Amino acid sequence: MNRTDRLYALVEELRAAAPRPRSARALARRFEVSVRTVERDLAALQQSGVPIHAEPGRTGGYVLDKERTLPPLTITPAEATALAVGLHALAGTPFAADARSALHKVLAVMPGRERRAAAELAGRVGLLVPAARPARTAGPVVPAALREALSAGRVLRLEYADAAGAVTAREVEPLAFLGGAEHWYLAAWCRLRQAPRGFRLDRVRAVTALDERAPHRPVDLAALDTLGSDVVTLGELGM
Repeated sequence: MNRTDRLYALVEELRAAAPRPRSARALARRFEVSVRTVERDLAALQQSGVPIHAEPGRTGGYVLDKERTLPPLTITPAEATALAVGLHALAGTPFAADARSALHKVLAVMPGRERRAAAELAGRVGLLVPAARPARTAGPVVPAALREALSAGRVLRLEYADAAGAVTAREVEPLAFLGGAEHWYLAAWCRLRQAPRGFRLDRVRAVTALDERAPHRPVDLAALDTLGSDVVTLGELGM
């Protein structure tokens, strides 16, 4: 069994046992590897976002939170490849890192045969980038605090550069993300200007999430439009 298949099998072994724990020693015997290898595999799964936690004590071990994971998916290799192609379009946006994480989680719960077929199909798909336009993967790295701004609901402190390069400190209350062909913006209530403003993500020099919760403000995306074009929400796209 290769490591990829073993990682998948470890998740399913813990899922079948949950909520009872499985010790690293028992898992090592089950998969005929060393305890150190199992512990390294479990650490890799935890780092990738799989909700596995360790329970201390003589009868303790590793437990998987079944409510926060997916069972094996009946997803076809073509569907998995379509997801990979679609998520590629999020490169350079606030959701690029989350897209990669989501794809890895989907692949992790696919049965081994389908996962290998998906990898083979994906290896035969190439995306052409127009020569006159740089790849979006060259876009800015979006800090985690910005990616999580809306769901976290906390006030942010930004160091923000204007078009001339002058940097100011702003405390803002996140409202929405707005994306266009060239740039992504954080729409937020700017406490410095006492008005809604759009902050280009590639001009954010530093960001800190404060402990203060942002007050609730109604959001009208059309009114927040910084891009000079119609705003289409994910709800209108069926999401």
